[in-house]
Formats: sequence, C-alpha cells, structure tokens
Amino acid sequence: MNTQVSPLRKKPVRTLAWPIAFYRTSVGKKYAMAISGVVLMGFILSHMAGNLKMYLGEETFNHYAEFLREMGEPLLPRTVLLWAVRSVLIVAFIVHFHAAYALTIQNRRARGSKNAYQSPRDYIAASFASRTMRWGGIIIFLFLFWHLADLTWGFANPGFERGEAYRNVTASLQRVPVTVLYVVANIALGFHLAHGAWSIFQSLGINNPKYNSARRWFARGFAALIVVGNVSFPIAIQLGIVGN
Repeated sequence: MNTQVSPLRKKPVRTLAWPIAFYRTSVGKKYAMAISGVVLMGFILSHMAGNLKMYLGEETFNHYAEFLREMGEPLLPRTVLLWAVRSVLIVAFIVHFHAAYALTIQNRRARGSKNAYQSPRDYIAASFASRTMRWGGIIIFLFLFWHLADLTWGFANPGFERGEAYRNVTASLQRVPVTVLYVVANIALGFHLAHGAWSIFQSLGINNPKYNSARRWFARGFAALIVVGNVSFPIAIQLGIVGN
C-alpha cells in the first residue's frame, strides 16, 4: 500500500514593519536614543531660555506662560498645540528611556563573565559622566515627576494657583530644601547632558577624530549653559533678586 506523505508546509515568516525591525537592532536603538536625545535637548534648551523671563518680572513671565497655552490660536483651539508638543516629548522620553535600558541589558549579556576580569584601571578609564549615566537618568526621572507635581499639577506646591506661574515658581523655590533639590538635580542633568551630547555624534556615525575637540567643547558648553541657567533661578529667589 502506497502512502503519500504530504510535504511539510513552513509557517510564513512574519515580517515586521521597517521602523520596528530596525529598532530591534543595536544600531537602530542607538539611532533612536540619539534622535530622541536631540529632541529632548532642544526642549531643555528652550525651556531654560523661556524661564529666563523670570528676570523680566511677574507680568512678562506670566504672559509667556499664557502664550504657551495659546500657541496656534485662532487656527487651533487653546492648548492643542501645547499638547501636541507635550506628546512628542513624551514619546521621545519613552523611546530614549527604553533604548537606553535595552542597550544596557544587551551590553551586559554581551560582556557576560568578562566583568570578573575588569581591572581597576579599566574602570578609572571611563569618564565620571559615562559611569553615572544610569543613576543620573534615575535622578532626572524622579526630579521630572517632582517638577510636574510642583509646578504643573500643583499638589506639591504651597497654595498653588493655576495661571499664576510666577507666583508658583517663587513660592516653591523659596523653600530651601526645594532649592537644594533643584541644584542637585540640575548638576545630575549636566553630567547626563555632557556625556549624552558627546555620544549623540558617535551614535549617528559622526565620529571623525578631526572634530572630537569641537564635539567635546560643544557637549561641555551645552551642559554648562543648561546647569548655570537653571540653577540661577532658585539661587536668585533665595537671594531675593527675584520674587520680591
């Protein structure tokens, strides 16, 4: 009796969309982390620059805060454009965090037991900013939650008044522990930016030794600008330069 065996049919291979497939690679994650980092750096710079209006007085600063809510009017309803910007920032933050976490896990698995043979000299050779990127990221994340609770949601701010941005900022930063928190968090942000701004070029393949000096100065200069600008606000309020 002849029995015919039907050939085994291979299950069709499910192909992923190109962006997802690319992101699953190490190179894709590095690109995603770099591009999302550029978006976040742009926001950090513009946020700091906008807050400099604190030095122009209460009316100017409150007008600026209201302008952010009215962007796009009358073409768009109030706060729609603001929420569009916030949505882009939220996506960039999630992508940046996930890519950094995934690359860290991937690097640990790749090294395996090699860590047991890492010499003290190898550890010292890594820059301080590079070695503290993970903890710096955690500090920044916790500070971001506090910052929103303090000045956006308002439940961590004494006598929070919606729409009174100048009053809310000065009332918050008049508290010494909050000033210390802001200074420490921004120093952590500075280290994070210094290493991140340097690494962005490498992640995007822009890594020519001729430009390394310029990259280094850009990274340090950008980080210093953000730290000095942001730290100046709580210090100015504590000294009575702003808020009186």
